[in-house]
Amino acid sequence: MPAIATQGLTRSFGPVTALSQLTVEMPTGVVGLVGANGAGKSTFIKILLGLLPPTSGTATVLGLDCLSDGLKIREVVGYMPESECLPPDVSATEFIVHMARMSGLPTDVARERTADTLRHVGLYEERYRPIGGYSTGMRQRVKLAQALVHDPQLVLLDEPTNGLDPAGRDDMLELIRRISADFGISVVVTSHLLGELERIADHIVSIEAGVLQHSTSTAAATEFSGMMLVEVTDRGPEVVERLHALGAKVTTGAQAHSFVVAIKDEQVLDDVRSVVVDLGVGLIRMQRGRHHLTEMFSTPQEALHG
Repeated sequence: MPAIATQGLTRSFGPVTALSQLTVEMPTGVVGLVGANGAGKSTFIKILLGLLPPTSGTATVLGLDCLSDGLKIREVVGYMPESECLPPDVSATEFIVHMARMSGLPTDVARERTADTLRHVGLYEERYRPIGGYSTGMRQRVKLAQALVHDPQLVLLDEPTNGLDPAGRDDMLELIRRISADFGISVVVTSHLLGELERIADHIVSIEAGVLQHSTSTAAATEFSGMMLVEVTDRGPEVVERLHALGAKVTTGAQAHSFVVAIKDEQVLDDVRSVVVDLGVGLIRMQRGRHHLTEMFSTPQEALHG
């Protein structure tokens, strides 16, 4: 059973259509939801949480109908909003205990779960400080903790790395990876930073102006591109000329001694090795290329991971 499934999901606000005939399945694991501001992501999340009815179509979360089972969905789903929404004058412990109790946990269980969750997100030592004195990264961790405290089966994370520096983004991405890998919680994470999603997501869904653009596994989106970067020590133009003569498709760039070769079959690999041996030049690298997720949102091009 998919974590999330929609069929013809549409939501209009007067003359504006936020979602249009969205039919998609999101598997368990980590799913990256991509879309620019105004693409319909926030509307989609509100529908999934049972907070906003669709104009037409259907949506299910963990097999529960979003239109009729909103309360049940919110019992088993955690949500981390993008907006700044934390009370500054209470401690993380007080806030998370309150959120746990609102989720239906008894007070003693709520306190125990709060301590465990704050330890998991790295805030245990700072748990009694007022949230108003927290850094941006710490506040993001508090928002993540309140989404996890009631032990959900699925969490919806809206731009969880927003406002973080590179080190903070790395820490947050590692937390998200652990949520799925170590605790078996499915995750849907929205982000406009495709490199982040490429690192942690098993599946990518992109929407634009409320319309589905792509739904694919990350492995399929980043498969080998059929191109190979070759770098030699010297005599690069001669190597390229020899390869052209052998029928290889070679693309040169600004660097005289590096170029890209199309891999039409395994013979081209032998041709490269033979040419560099015949010319007596050194072969620095032959690197098989992979596609980048960014190619899904731009003009098709060959991409190489460095």
